[in-house]
Amino acid sequence: MDDEQNRLGSYLRARRGLVTPERAGIPAGPNRRVPGLRREEVAMLAGISADYYLRLERGRDSNPSPQVIAALARVLQLDEVEHEYLLRLATPAPRIRPRRRAERVPPRLHHLLAALEVPAFIEGRAFDVLASNPLAVALSPRLQPGHNRLRSLLLDPEEREFQSDWEAATEGFVGAFRRSIEGGADDARVVELVGELSLASARFRTLWARQDVRPLTGGTTTVHHPVVGELRLHRDKLPADDVVLVVYYADAHSESAEKLRVLDSLAAQSA
Repeated sequence: MDDEQNRLGSYLRARRGLVTPERAGIPAGPNRRVPGLRREEVAMLAGISADYYLRLERGRDSNPSPQVIAALARVLQLDEVEHEYLLRLATPAPRIRPRRRAERVPPRLHHLLAALEVPAFIEGRAFDVLASNPLAVALSPRLQPGHNRLRSLLLDPEEREFQSDWEAATEGFVGAFRRSIEGGADDARVVELVGELSLASARFRTLWARQDVRPLTGGTTTVHHPVVGELRLHRDKLPADDVVLVVYYADAHSESAEKLRVLDSLAAQSA
């Protein structure tokens, strides 16, 4: 059974490979060949039989109880988001799903983008930029429609310079991408993007193999703009129909807020 058919087993293997014996509170021993936990160690720490855990990893038993999932989440040191993801893998929805429609931006969101006085754009489930306002493009030309946020982050040298902490940004984006495409990994757009990034980016291959899952939320980030310099911005992601509105904004009366006003003025001059 391949990894796509056995998503639960694939996830368990990836996550136990990230938990060292030291983190789990057991002696590593001198002749250890694997960096993470062995199957039998996971089973022992979770209070289940080694044979049962082996069946889970190999896809021979795909319906463990919530109690078993909770024990495995504890042993694998999963956070709340990862625990919920593991639970969904163990109780998958029926494979029959409605035909996916092409992603479109509702007219009202175009009007909203035009009215917002902060950088804002619309992204699809695979992080494609579907629409943006002029201030978003002034913040980064990679926020123009037609670009993909994950591809830009991983493959565009200018985006790497733009991010103050590229390592953390890529880790968060790849984990959020996996969460975003949950249940639709066989979608043609997703398959195309994963294939492209797997070939072109060693960083993506490493992070994708970890199977990290991150919440689809915003946060605070620091970026380096080539004209106005460093900006500290908050980012919020707001679901709207089948797409997501992403907005960047600075603290009121801050230096970053003033720099956004400069960018807005420059955008207006070039319009």
